[in-house]
Amino acid sequence: MLPEINNYKDWINETDPELLKTTFENFLQKSGYTVISSVDYFFTPQGYTCVWLLAESHLAIHTFPEHHKTYLELTGCNKKMNDKFIALLENWKINII
Repeated sequence: MLPEINNYKDWINETDPELLKTTFENFLQKSGYTVISSVDYFFTPQGYTCVWLLAESHLAIHTFPEHHKTYLELTGCNKKMNDKFIALLENWKINII
C-alpha cells in the first residue's frame, strides 16, 4: 500500500516577502505542522523564494513581483493538516483581494 500524499498548488495576489513568511509560518503552526527548518532567498533585482521543511513534508513559495503573483505548493501526508492550511489560506485570500 502506498502512502497518501496530499498536494495543493495555488497562485495568490500578494508578493511581500515579510508578510508571506510571517503569514505562512502562522498557517503552518495553526494547522498543526511541525516546522523543522526554513530557508529563503531574495533574487536580484526582484523575487523571493521560501521553503519550509516540515516533519510532514514541505511548503514552498515563489514570488513573481513583476506579475503581482506568488505561487505556492504545499505537500503533506496529513490530509487534516492540509485541509486546515487550505481553509486558513482561502479565508486570508478573501481579505487581501
